[in-house]
Amino acid sequence: MTPTTINRTTSDGGTTILNKYHLTHLLGRGSFAKVYHGRSLTDNSSVAIKVIIKQSTGDPTLESRLIREVGAMRRLHHQNILKLHEVMATKTKIFLIMEFASGGELFTQLVRRRRLKETTARFYFQQLVSALHFCHQNGVAHRDLKPQNLLLDEQGTLKISDFGLSALPESRKDGLLHTACGTPAFTAPEIVRGGGYDGAKADAWSCGIILFNLLSGYLPFDDGNLPVMYRKIYSREILFPDWITKQPRVVIRKLLDPNPKTRMSIMDVMSCPWFKKSLKPDPSRFNGFDPDPISELDHVKYKKNMNAFDIISMSSGLNLSGIFEEKEAKRSERRFTSAGTVAEVKKTVVEVGGRLGYLVKKMKDDDYDVGLVKGRVIVFVKVMEVVPELLLVEVTVVDSGGDGDGFSEVEWDELKVGFQLISRCC
Repeated sequence: MTPTTINRTTSDGGTTILNKYHLTHLLGRGSFAKVYHGRSLTDNSSVAIKVIIKQSTGDPTLESRLIREVGAMRRLHHQNILKLHEVMATKTKIFLIMEFASGGELFTQLVRRRRLKETTARFYFQQLVSALHFCHQNGVAHRDLKPQNLLLDEQGTLKISDFGLSALPESRKDGLLHTACGTPAFTAPEIVRGGGYDGAKADAWSCGIILFNLLSGYLPFDDGNLPVMYRKIYSREILFPDWITKQPRVVIRKLLDPNPKTRMSIMDVMSCPWFKKSLKPDPSRFNGFDPDPISELDHVKYKKNMNAFDIISMSSGLNLSGIFEEKEAKRSERRFTSAGTVAEVKKTVVEVGGRLGYLVKKMKDDDYDVGLVKGRVIVFVKVMEVVPELLLVEVTVVDSGGDGDGFSEVEWDELKVGFQLISRCC
């Protein structure tokens, strides 16, 4: 494919990407992406297209967020989760082609109505809980639930979106999660406190905040002073407006338990009489699972034969192996995938570094696993599990001289040869 066929401007001023989709107008923008309405050139159907311009972000977390978001959406097929159709890329841009939710954010509906009637709030809450139950069954915790990330389609069906902060099954080191993330007013207290936490229980807390928000029109613990807000959270200082009835109050109080061990779980919510009222099961689903799941054979092939970038481009058939390649020959970061264990990768990195004259640097920063030092050059190595039996290894080079010339292409080639035993695409 030549560069001239990647993007072209049409007569109406729009843009066609990879001869497959036509961008029409901007829907919104986030911290590192813009989202456009688009149309398929195959069947004229509407889609939402998230466009990430790699050079302009300068965000070191972009890669991990993309892998999490795509990894989560790839494995979650549920009517209340925004569908990811495919991933495409050029040298400068990444495109996520997603289901178009024409109803916009639930947050916008809430602002317009000020608060929702109990039956309406329960209708959306039922869909949210159903989708989260499915996420948790598949080992995914969302970790950034809020009305802004809950979209509506043209029929008013709720769709959970934005899995950029989600945790996949392989994110758990000891059965728990350890990364602090999310929006403060919706984040569970155990995440703020630090240490390991249960992602499903953290999502349950956010559900309690959202239910209160939908019924009241405001947040239960909102305060510009974060210490004051957290004191209210730990004392469970919830002031209910008169119009919230007894049954949803009970559900909210049990969800907003600052102790995750005694907090109501998503499964418990689903058994509550108030929750089940007027609940209409979807006959096309069996226990909330997609009626045509990936077979065990496909799952094995998925793990064994694909590298990290093949995984996120699974449906598009487009080779994304160069998505995160260095922009220049002397870029300070290099990445490769490995089928070895974390321990094997660390051991090999140390052995290869030793043969090439590097000294092992004791790491005080948990962000890196191995450090190698030679002269003014420090090589940091981070090992991340993408899926079981597939690791993403990130090598970051820091030159204390400040000009980046202390680490040459020859030295990188020497390291690369040493890493071949543990690498898939070095």
